[in-house]
Amino acid sequence: MNYIVYAVLLSFAISSITGWFLIPVFKALKLGQNIREEGPKSHYKKANTPTFGGIIFIFSSIIAMLFFHKQFNKEILFVVCSFAVFGLIGFLDDFLKKIHKKNEGLASKQKMLLLIVVSTACTIYAYTNPSIGSTIMIPFIRKNLNLGILYIPFVLFIYASTTNSVNLTDGLDGLATSVTLLVMVFFSLISFSMGYYSLSIFCGCVSGSLLGFLRYNSFPARIIMGDTGALALGGLISSVAIVIKNPLIIAIVGGIYVLEALSDLIQIIYFKTTGKRFFKMAPIHHSFELSGWHEAKIVSLFSIITTLLCLIGFLSF
Repeated sequence: MNYIVYAVLLSFAISSITGWFLIPVFKALKLGQNIREEGPKSHYKKANTPTFGGIIFIFSSIIAMLFFHKQFNKEILFVVCSFAVFGLIGFLDDFLKKIHKKNEGLASKQKMLLLIVVSTACTIYAYTNPSIGSTIMIPFIRKNLNLGILYIPFVLFIYASTTNSVNLTDGLDGLATSVTLLVMVFFSLISFSMGYYSLSIFCGCVSGSLLGFLRYNSFPARIIMGDTGALALGGLISSVAIVIKNPLIIAIVGGIYVLEALSDLIQIIYFKTTGKRFFKMAPIHHSFELSGWHEAKIVSLFSIITTLLCLIGFLSF
């Protein structure tokens, strides 16, 4: 357990120093965020806030982990690679947004294709790896279920839904960072209790890196994680849950992700059906904004909810 604490402290320090160094560089390169026109008007003032912030905690997490493990075992290599590769897709999307000088990077079909390719590779690896296999744990019931070949489409859905949901959650200063920080602390403690000690240390590294990043990402944000960070975190959460054979736990501890995705889906279906909006704006955090809630209040509420959900997640084991 001491190593987890050391991992958090070290990665926090690396993330804090990296952010202090990179933010002025990003500003000098004019890597400000492009705000979508249909978003809340209050967000227009964020147009010059640097993006690509995911680089900070991805780099810090991996460097900190290398301090504790010179050579990764198969499970850690799988998790770290998925973290980095999903982040790379997000980086490409963010980079193209800067090239196009508007809030459009990869075309939706291009982005979907890349995500499907990487998700399929991760899924096949997990399915063919004897230490992971096709068996999943059912929360609360505490029984294992072997999905057989159905494991492949199931895990593909986990990757698709989680990466998209985390991306949708990244809409307010510090929101995705705060929620995911709590989720990663949960995974660090749970993986330790299950005997995945190296995995628990890496989750600790990510937690510390996110904590350091939150120094700069909390309201008013000095930097935004962008798709680089959001897709990396979505891929990471999926892979960690798959390694501990409990992907369904994401729906519990990541309840905020589920809420954000459902609100967006409901809004789309309701609008196409009736021509009217169900929420003032989707995802739901924007609806709270338009109701007069301050960003910091929304982030605090969603963080409290996530803390409670993580406690429920512990009970499910």
